[in-house]
Amino acid sequence: MESAIRGRFALSPSGISNPKPGDRYSLCRGPCSNLCIPTAAITTRPGKGAGLLEKPVIEKVTPGRESEFDLRKSRKSVPPYRVILHNDNFNKREYVVQVLMKVIPGMTIDNAVNIMQEAHYNGLSVVIICSQADAEVYCMQLRGNGLLSSIEPAGGGC
Repeated sequence: MESAIRGRFALSPSGISNPKPGDRYSLCRGPCSNLCIPTAAITTRPGKGAGLLEKPVIEKVTPGRESEFDLRKSRKSVPPYRVILHNDNFNKREYVVQVLMKVIPGMTIDNAVNIMQEAHYNGLSVVIICSQADAEVYCMQLRGNGLLSSIEPAGGGC
């Protein structure tokens, strides 16, 4: 419930006060008595600070089926690429495993060993299938660490 407060505030060079009738030190006496101005203010019930806004409620919206479908569709429109590791005769196996774990995010030691072994015995191995931009970055990082690598389109999907 709101209520209105009315009164007079006195203006003086030192500030504003709210004099009451009969106050000994009222600013409305003497030369500044004509500077009193009528005021009105609106307050709310106790406990709800006047003039304060309540914190807004932020609702989390989960995407509907249409947006999930659009997300899948946009992912499929970018053709996947394979990053291929080629066997070489001058890098040690342990070093190849270390580089794979450093360059490829989420690469475990077991996966890195399997990829290294496949490249060693078969001549090449697929390291990861990802977007073309990511494949180019991974390929360049592998090459920057002295490994032989290439990329190719992953025909037939992931």
